Amino acid sequence: MSVFIIRRLMQSVIVVAVMSLIVFVGVNVVGDPVDMLINPEADQAEIERVIRDLGLDRPLHEQYLYFVGNAFEGDLGKSFVFGESALKLIVQRMPATFELAFSALLMAIVIGVPFGVYAGMRPNAISSRTIMAGSILGFSLPTFWVGLMMIMVFAVMLGWLPSTGRGDTVEIFGIEVSFLTADGLSHLLMPALNLALLKISLVIRLARAGTREAMHQDYVKFARAKGLSETRVILVHVLKNIMIPVVTVLGLEFGSLIAFSVVTETVFAWPGMGKLLIDALHNLDRPIIVAYLMMIVLVFVIINLIVDIFYSVLDPRVRLKDAGQ
Repeated sequence: MSVFIIRRLMQSVIVVAVMSLIVFVGVNVVGDPVDMLINPEADQAEIERVIRDLGLDRPLHEQYLYFVGNAFEGDLGKSFVFGESALKLIVQRMPATFELAFSALLMAIVIGVPFGVYAGMRPNAISSRTIMAGSILGFSLPTFWVGLMMIMVFAVMLGWLPSTGRGDTVEIFGIEVSFLTADGLSHLLMPALNLALLKISLVIRLARAGTREAMHQDYVKFARAKGLSETRVILVHVLKNIMIPVVTVLGLEFGSLIAFSVVTETVFAWPGMGKLLIDALHNLDRPIIVAYLMMIVLVFVIINLIVDIFYSVLDPRVRLKDAGQ
């Protein structure tokens, strides 16, 4: 097990190093932030002063080495617009994004797994066909359009839910969360569901396929032959086996929930990292863009590492095969 974890850690370090180079170079060769930050009527001396203050007068490789050196000290640069640490601004918005992503992931599990198992056990039933048709819609409908329709129906026409913002929050261990207040929960419901729709559809199809395969396996037949109830067969034997691919995919998809929550946060004015990124892109605020992308890379790497370890616990053949290479 230790060999498996060490090998994964080494791979993760290499991925972060390579991605830091790609992200930094990719962001710094696009656009000129000086044009966005100074008065169009500024003279050449003023332009040169701003370029020098921002450190943009040095060659790109020197800027990268300076960035890497500061990154080891926890400094990912200072925002051109806000004049504050880019990492600090990202961390301030991170709880809102993580809360939204966790809520969407929970919805995907709570809704997707039961519906998928039901559709897998009764594949020819009209209700199962309806569930699968609904999952296709979840894949097909654009997130921004669904979000706008939710706002129009549930906020404007029916007046059941608030349309934008995060609502009231409470502080737990220094982190503000909104799901523990009634107002915050009402603000969270629509954006979380909007973000979760694609993942719900994915989980439904994964759970259905896994259930269809598991129902024909010998261990399920033996469990039924021993006289176990259908509920016990499903909960103990079927779910345990279909959850391996579901856990793997959901672990990877959690990273995408965080990375691609930008659209949902913009539609619902959710004060998370995605909203901050959109503002940074408008102003070509490179330090915030780089800090955001590096945080997303770290999230993906950490999630992949956790999923690999968890997967090896669920299926020991994975780590045994890796150790034998």
